[in-house]
Amino acid sequence: MSESPRKNILVIGGAGFLGSHLCDALVKHHNVICVDNFSSGTQSNIDHLLGNSQFEFIRHDIVTPLDLDQFPELDKFKVKVVGVTEVYHLACPTSAKEFEQFRLATLEASAWGTRNALEVARRYQAKFLLFSSSVVYGPRTAQRQLFAEDYVGAVDQLSPRACYDEGRRFAETAVATYRQVHNLDTKIIRIFRAYGPRMRLFDGQMIPDFITNAIDGHELVIFGDPMMTTSLVYVSDVIDAALKVMASTEAGPFNIGTPQEYNLTTVAQMIIDGVGSQSKIVYQEPLLFMTPLGLPDITRAKESLGWLPVVTLEAGLRQTIEYTQA
Repeated sequence: MSESPRKNILVIGGAGFLGSHLCDALVKHHNVICVDNFSSGTQSNIDHLLGNSQFEFIRHDIVTPLDLDQFPELDKFKVKVVGVTEVYHLACPTSAKEFEQFRLATLEASAWGTRNALEVARRYQAKFLLFSSSVVYGPRTAQRQLFAEDYVGAVDQLSPRACYDEGRRFAETAVATYRQVHNLDTKIIRIFRAYGPRMRLFDGQMIPDFITNAIDGHELVIFGDPMMTTSLVYVSDVIDAALKVMASTEAGPFNIGTPQEYNLTTVAQMIIDGVGSQSKIVYQEPLLFMTPLGLPDITRAKESLGWLPVVTLEAGLRQTIEYTQA
């Protein structure tokens, strides 16, 4: 039996942390068109793919409409004839330290960017997956720690960080509306704090900053108090979930994360020990981009997709430390 032809797959935000790992997984079996404007992603994340004949990078800001016919480098994939089969949309600035600088860009990416991404999918009748976030539920409270997908959330649409929180909610609304109006096969995943290799360094993202500071013998800064906790899911588990969702007949949304709660002081100490450092842990006021997020109820993903996170925190941190040291 002959092999099935390679599908053309579009990854918007493909040079980012999650996007580049997604491109790695997809290019093994398909043609991958990676679109990014490097607002959060970097070329170094995809340098190893640029020589792959099944991979093509296009520098473009999805806030402006994307016409794949305008790029002659895509002729090798016969896009004008066969189009694209799947669209993964991950494009949105996620910088913690530069959050205020990118507030308008964040708003535009969630609104115009999502609409333009959906228009590409509509043109080709492609399957569409939005990488959304647990921020759509709002912050955790004493009354609610665990969030299931049917919780409608409680987000302040006028807060200084609403461009991201409410922006993610609007993006989900856009995806659902295109499904209802255009009968487009759209899907949504909500990610609860992913970590792993290729996260931006010196950006206020605590896991990579913990590692670099431990390596350099500097203080590890927790933006919060000693009791601050979080959910952490390793990048390969997120990519596995995304591929399972896209291959399924399910629309979601699906919570993707680990329901286990981790104390950040404990995580920081694990990194110090893993590096063999003498660094100390200190505490500072939280950054605007950070909020005490809840924990995911992943029952729907387990029952509908057969998905569970399989990488332990110890193994994930070890791989992230090895990558950062290298």
